[in-house]
Amino acid sequence: MKDSSGPNWYALKVFYNKVFEIESFMRSRGIESYIPVQKEEVKGEKYLTLRRLQKRDGHFPDTRYVEDGAMIKIRKPLVTSLMFFHATKEDLLQIKADSEFQGRAMIYSSADRSRPAVIPDREMAAFRLVADSGETGLTFFSSDNITRYRQGDRVRVKCGPLKGAEGYIKRIKKDRRLLVSIEGIVAVATSFIPPEDLEVIEDVS
Repeated sequence: MKDSSGPNWYALKVFYNKVFEIESFMRSRGIESYIPVQKEEVKGEKYLTLRRLQKRDGHFPDTRYVEDGAMIKIRKPLVTSLMFFHATKEDLLQIKADSEFQGRAMIYSSADRSRPAVIPDREMAAFRLVADSGETGLTFFSSDNITRYRQGDRVRVKCGPLKGAEGYIKRIKKDRRLLVSIEGIVAVATSFIPPEDLEVIEDVS
């Protein structure tokens, strides 16, 4: 399922909070997908039940659960009903025509709604770096909510867990925070980052 133009990143709004089912759908067709999640340790009776099921069936009952050493963790979406996938134009046509996909999710459109919105690799990488960092205090916004915040300098984080992340400094709830966005879809704001940990960079937009 390849085409000469190569794959691009796209975003999905998944209905009925079935992101993990759509993830399995994509995986079965050899398509890479990404769900921004946080992982929480499963303990007590739930842990024992999952271990028994894993031992009996050779796997967990669904893909929300993953092993982390001796622990079992549950993946919980950070943004309700949002996921991403990496696909060619041919993949897109086949996905949209598939009865298992139809009515279960919607591909985000470009600003003029003439075609699916292509997410630049740079934006996707920056968003994943922050969303997967495990940092506390992250706040996620829809594209509609973020436009009311004042934009500042474009910066890059020089050190720490978010080293390499690029975005804009914005004042949110009276605090200056780093905002990393996928235009028209979603944005994530970090907690406060000391100015000395940031460097101003050229705006490439």
